[in-house]
Amino acid sequence: MNRFWSPVVHSLTPYVAGEQPVIDGLVKLNTNENPYGPSPRALAAISDAVTDTLRLYPEPTGSKLRKAIAASHDLDPGEVFVGNGSDEVLAHTFQALLKHDLPLLFPDVTYSFYPTYCGLYGIDFREIPLDEKMMVRTEAYRQPCGAIILPNPNAPTGTALRLAAIEALIAEHPDQVVVIDEAYVDFGGESAIPLVRKYPNLLVIQTFSKSRGLAGLRVGFAVGQRPLIDALERVKDSFNSYPLDRLTQAGAVAAWEDQDWFRKHCDLIVASRERVTVGLGELGFEVLPSSANFVFARHATRGGAEIAAELRKRAVLVRHFRKERIEDFLRITIGTDAECDKLLDALKQILV
Repeated sequence: MNRFWSPVVHSLTPYVAGEQPVIDGLVKLNTNENPYGPSPRALAAISDAVTDTLRLYPEPTGSKLRKAIAASHDLDPGEVFVGNGSDEVLAHTFQALLKHDLPLLFPDVTYSFYPTYCGLYGIDFREIPLDEKMMVRTEAYRQPCGAIILPNPNAPTGTALRLAAIEALIAEHPDQVVVIDEAYVDFGGESAIPLVRKYPNLLVIQTFSKSRGLAGLRVGFAVGQRPLIDALERVKDSFNSYPLDRLTQAGAVAAWEDQDWFRKHCDLIVASRERVTVGLGELGFEVLPSSANFVFARHATRGGAEIAAELRKRAVLVRHFRKERIEDFLRITIGTDAECDKLLDALKQILV
């Protein structure tokens, strides 16, 4: 049947999303979802938006959401772009800003959608190895390139660079776009958004899926100076003029404005992360320093695939990657304290 495919389809290696099983009593710690859910104000706003106006197209630019985000960072709404999840924002970014004659640079252990987008859009890329501690080495990016994209904190490692290191990287590449993907920044990282005014080559991308508990709503945004945002809008309006529906826009604005809910639950996740890190260490795991809502850990004597399979038998789901360098690691989402206790109890049964 593949004789009907366009040529590019034959060469694609699609991204593999985290498993979404339906299992009674499952402790689901494999996809970095927020265990506390969205702000009640967001749920109320979505409910209030369920009216006869759903027969009308949504506002195409997400103007209210852009204004809310811009106001929080002392920016102009024209310096904010919103899309259907940060994955869509990233896809538009790859197409609009990252395809050049020289290769795009990103880490060898990172978000696996990056090489997928490169394959889809025909972008030449070079993977820059993390160091022996699984950290990004910014000095390794001092080489000819077309552009750079870095997650900070990185995924799946959870490790983060200080803002000074990010700024130095941006300053060293004034003629290349530098994209900082901040999906997990609210759990302990330092956002590069304050640098946007200073650097015309900087684009920062964030999501509502993690710290605001709206993975099911699909909202992401980018912040950058107007020429970069204009490029994203040109691609978006050549693809889908209405990426955010009416319910999504209402819920996202309310979630953004409820800062108390946002901060309280980020703090809860950070506290649980530190407790899980200690617990894993007591069970013989090496745990990388995390600034995300997950930890990346490997056991001293047992393989990652084996532990993941044993956890699954006990209705605890974590993420295992069958990739060189990280095949012994597990990426473990931080859940509620009760979920974290079930994880640690299951690991004690397996390991002790």
